Amino acid sequence: MILKNTKILLVHDYLNQLGGAERTLKVFKNIFPNADTFALLYNKNKIKLQFKIKTSFIQKLPLKKNYKLYMPIFPIAVKSINFNNYDVIISSSHAWVKNINKPKETLHICYCHTPMRYAWDLREQYLKRENVFLRPFISLFLAYLRYWDKKGSKNVDFFIANSKNVANRIKKYYNRKSTVIYPPVDTKLFKLNTKKREYYYLIVSRLIEYKKVDLAIDAFKKINKRLVIIGIGRDEKRLKKLSKNNKNIIFKGFAKSTELVKYYQNAKAFIHPQIEDAGITSLESQSCGTPVIAYAKGGALETVIEGKTGHFFHKQTPEALIKAIKEFEKMKLNPKDCRKNALKYDKEIFKKKIKKFVEEKYREWKKK
Repeated sequence: MILKNTKILLVHDYLNQLGGAERTLKVFKNIFPNADTFALLYNKNKIKLQFKIKTSFIQKLPLKKNYKLYMPIFPIAVKSINFNNYDVIISSSHAWVKNINKPKETLHICYCHTPMRYAWDLREQYLKRENVFLRPFISLFLAYLRYWDKKGSKNVDFFIANSKNVANRIKKYYNRKSTVIYPPVDTKLFKLNTKKREYYYLIVSRLIEYKKVDLAIDAFKKINKRLVIIGIGRDEKRLKKLSKNNKNIIFKGFAKSTELVKYYQNAKAFIHPQIEDAGITSLESQSCGTPVIAYAKGGALETVIEGKTGHFFHKQTPEALIKAIKEFEKMKLNPKDCRKNALKYDKEIFKKKIKKFVEEKYREWKKK
């Protein structure tokens, strides 16, 4: 009950899509229902939330749908906000808001989904996508971001990492320790299916470059097996063009939660070709009893059990994925084992761990 009369603020980078980080924010709001919530910007057309969101001045600027145009002024937006009158700030961050200026008497806990990708481990991949004439200028900006991000990370009193994978990156880039609390999985929604399944493989992902959906498409173009792709994103047009004239590759667009459950429950296996920070979708799949075929790097190594809840491939190539699919089809995995593994990441476990962590750190903070 130590947090009963405590003024809490939840801070998120930006709310312009519904992904794992945004689902986690919803659970944070469930844990702390009286907390205020802030984001740099909020696109109500892309994501609808049932609670009030405070935003920065970027919300009032034109063309905010293409928020990347304003990236150079995000550091200004982050530092310009007054966060007085709060006892605890909990930032849910994969980029900017963990670097807020906070009063000395306020406790700041960051639930870190990842250090800023484009500034650190994926900067070369992001640069390759940009106009060749703009790359030198963008490279300079990213160098500044690395300096700004490392300096700003000192404003965090305690880090929580969403996986050991991310904890290692927090240590590498910020030289900070962190406590691992895996992201929440709604195992009550994503129910086990032990009945006969349809013969298709499944991807559930935002359609953006680093998710490596193109790798899966290239693989399934070479084999006569169905691939169902759930999701939307900026790379959608290119991916559809890549799969043109291949009727075994089916794009289903955005799916509501109830539809998504059915896709998970009826798939033969879930395809996970990317390096993920933690990988909520692969756990949602396992919660439905559906095994995962995953690239053996990143968060998947922590959440998928080889030979029991899935199968790994070790080179990020279409050929390696095809080989893994053929090997998987000779395996006999029990859906109940997949479900059992997913239950370790249940939403209620997450809520208890987060509440306990915040209460303990706030108690320590008050004693200072």
